[in-house]
Amino acid sequence: MSLTRRQTAAALLALPLALTATPALAHGGAGGGPRGRTLHIAGDSTAAQKYADAAPETGWGMALPFFLGGPLAVANHAVNGRSSRSFVDEGRLTALLDGVRPGDLVLVQFGHNDEKTEDPARGTDPWSTYQEYLRLYLKGARERRARPVLITPVERRRFADDGTARPTHGEYPAAMRALAAEERVPLIDVQALSLARWQELGPDGTEALFNWLEPGASPNYPDGRQDNTHFRPAGAIEVARTTARALLDARVLAPRDVRGLDAHVPERRITWPQPA
Repeated sequence: MSLTRRQTAAALLALPLALTATPALAHGGAGGGPRGRTLHIAGDSTAAQKYADAAPETGWGMALPFFLGGPLAVANHAVNGRSSRSFVDEGRLTALLDGVRPGDLVLVQFGHNDEKTEDPARGTDPWSTYQEYLRLYLKGARERRARPVLITPVERRRFADDGTARPTHGEYPAAMRALAAEERVPLIDVQALSLARWQELGPDGTEALFNWLEPGASPNYPDGRQDNTHFRPAGAIEVARTTARALLDARVLAPRDVRGLDAHVPERRITWPQPA
């Protein structure tokens, strides 16, 4: 799992882009004031910052700042297509940890691409290599006196013929739950929470949350889109709200750290910057 100099250098060069792409970094530290805490997100496309050429696809990390109060910032390092393995092997964990300070939080959500076991660069086994790689995130955060938090992968939109929401992540959520208990770190079970929410909304009610588009609805998808993995603004807001509320319930965040958990968030608040 060692990194080459080239991988580490590439990740460090990419770090300023990852930070400037995160609107919530404007919270705290502005004007020379005391530095607030930062929530660093390590994850995949379901959480990642999206750009104008992908709109209206939206990662939940883009909406998380709407539910944070006080001097809390978000550094969204999540990247499309990454697994717990490839995020480390590409030097991205090294880049993330370089910005971590005592008291920060490191939120770790992987699973979607770990499941691609046919790809040796990304695939992991839930009960061995998946847990081994996740331990590197925990170790890195602890060494910097930050608090690691494991987040099970958000569920896809899959329903049985009878309308029952179906889990799609196999043994990966269970493996993460077991690791969290063993390592005594907070677990935010977004897989279970999102599955229950999709069940409440049903097949029709969830369609508006995911990147389902009619032909011509978006210039980025002229032929339309039927994406049951990635979100539109409403879905990203829903998952971010769920995550913030769960962080509060787990006492990872205090009441003063969150805001608007029951408030309506207009979708127009989501914006997509131009690609660098």
